[in-house]
Amino acid sequence: MTDYKNIFGKPVKFLATDPDNAEAEGQIWYNSTSDAFKSMVALEAWSAGGNLGTARSNLGGAGTQTAALAFGGATPTLSNATEEYNGSGWSNGGNLGTARYKLAGAGTQTAGLAIGGGVPPSNTASSLTEEYGGTSWTAGGALGTARKELAGCGTQTAGLAFGGRTTVLTNATEEYGGTSWTAGGNLGSNKYLLAGAGTQAAGLAFGGYFGTSLNSTEEYNGSVWTAGGNLGTARYQLAGAGTQTSALAFGGVSPFTNATESYNGTSWTNSATLATARSILGGAGADNTAALAFGGTTGSLTSATEEYNKSTTVYTPAAWSSGGNLPTVKSSVADGGTQTAAIEGAGGQNDPDAALTSSSEYNGTSWTSGNSVPSNYKSTTGATGTQTALITGGAANGSTSTFEYDGTNWTSGGALGTGRYQGKNLGTQTAAVYCGGRVSPPTLNNVEEYDGSTWTSATGMPIAIRNGGGYGIQTAGTIVSGFQGPSTPPVSPAATISRSLPGFDYDGTSWTTGTSALIAGASGGAAGTQTNAIYLAGENPALSPAYIATSQKYDGTAYTTDATLGRLQTTGFGITSSRTAEVGSAAMIFGGNNPPAVPADTNATEEYNVATTALNLKTLTTS
Repeated sequence: MTDYKNIFGKPVKFLATDPDNAEAEGQIWYNSTSDAFKSMVALEAWSAGGNLGTARSNLGGAGTQTAALAFGGATPTLSNATEEYNGSGWSNGGNLGTARYKLAGAGTQTAGLAIGGGVPPSNTASSLTEEYGGTSWTAGGALGTARKELAGCGTQTAGLAFGGRTTVLTNATEEYGGTSWTAGGNLGSNKYLLAGAGTQAAGLAFGGYFGTSLNSTEEYNGSVWTAGGNLGTARYQLAGAGTQTSALAFGGVSPFTNATESYNGTSWTNSATLATARSILGGAGADNTAALAFGGTTGSLTSATEEYNKSTTVYTPAAWSSGGNLPTVKSSVADGGTQTAAIEGAGGQNDPDAALTSSSEYNGTSWTSGNSVPSNYKSTTGATGTQTALITGGAANGSTSTFEYDGTNWTSGGALGTGRYQGKNLGTQTAAVYCGGRVSPPTLNNVEEYDGSTWTSATGMPIAIRNGGGYGIQTAGTIVSGFQGPSTPPVSPAATISRSLPGFDYDGTSWTTGTSALIAGASGGAAGTQTNAIYLAGENPALSPAYIATSQKYDGTAYTTDATLGRLQTTGFGITSSRTAEVGSAAMIFGGNNPPAVPADTNATEEYNVATTALNLKTLTTS
């Protein structure tokens, strides 16, 4: 024990409980409660982050792991989209002035630089520079040498651009002072498809291509480049993050690789590998202990985001996990309750078509069959309340029927003033609001409120919507996205066929335009409150894939991408799955219809689990 203290400078302590902070890294202690020697060690690992809203490659990146910026790229058409990362998911930012790809990035989320890149009509090398102020891009000074497939680093007022190609390869380096570019010292060799990190006065260039994959590294001191330590894996179309003395290199072509290497200012060492091998991806990060990888291609475009951490803290990202299966395969069910006390009833099947009356309850682990709903009730999405106090409304073919559940039995409730289906219910059994829906074929903007016995007409939504997501209560509710179609009577503004709709907030009296979802769709679901919700977009034929696997978290201000559903992996949870939650931190989905699958309907249940952190404590053994 004396030797340990002399070597590490820390004595072996005698403790009744384990330390609760990272300062104990490298410490060994004896836990008298568990009768074991323990230690705290740092881990290096990539973990899943929230997916980009738009899958793309050849994009620019800037910022840090908890405040990153992704911009431009190919979807495969050239994009001007910008997204901002908050440490768990992406949200929309201001669009670039010029759509482009194969560009470089530098700076921060609130002071970013988009440099060069390829622009229409034929991937022409550009000298464009744009500056991001946290909400919008403005034109900056033009590069002296127009180029694409270059690298960048530094800040918005002290940036660095190097390498790339015009019609030929270049080793040119330029320095940005906040308004204009001036020539700097040339790289040691012509190269493109390289990565960069660091600052204007201490830059790092690594990897790239010049007739073959390169493993070379060069360091910039503000005037000249000198050779640094070689990468262990020669590659191009890679991403980088960090500083000249604390950098990460990840991904790229060698061929497609998930290799990650860490630089200490002298040499590169292998680190934890990416879960998804990919190239032409984006990267961000302050150093080699916390970085972000996003987008790129695996042979096809990806929206995957991964977070790199070297820390004594183990981070477990938010995730959807499998729950107990429904007793009956079904979709379009009435649903309510929480993740540990849910209720579902009625619904339908599509293979072959059938309307059902069965119901069941969930206890957080498994479903138990209950009493039947009095009537076939297919195409119901308008249900709200708890496992012991549920109200449903809106059946197929324009029925005015509603039913209440008391924890055991279903009984008839007050009749809707306007018969409809595919609307959305919010609130509780004694204070509900039913929004939108349809009678075949028109879509409605009708809104009705329920007081526990009677439905009364309320202020209509600004536009006619069906199959939208909904969350909240009667006096603080939201309808987001959904399907807008022809309506009777006509509503203003005139209806169009669309799934890309904004959100609308209800205060119990009137509707106001709220926040648009990052990924819009219809026939999905939502759960939670106006300040803490989960939204599942469902399907949108305008997107690829059309069935959306990425969930979105709402904090009262913005939607951000969150955990990906496991159901059928890339095809998502499909149409009209159910949702339940008191808050968006403990949601679940069950049942649903996913047309690519055969059969289309499912009885699967998935539960949402929030992100967690914990110190990486290890029990020491003699083995």
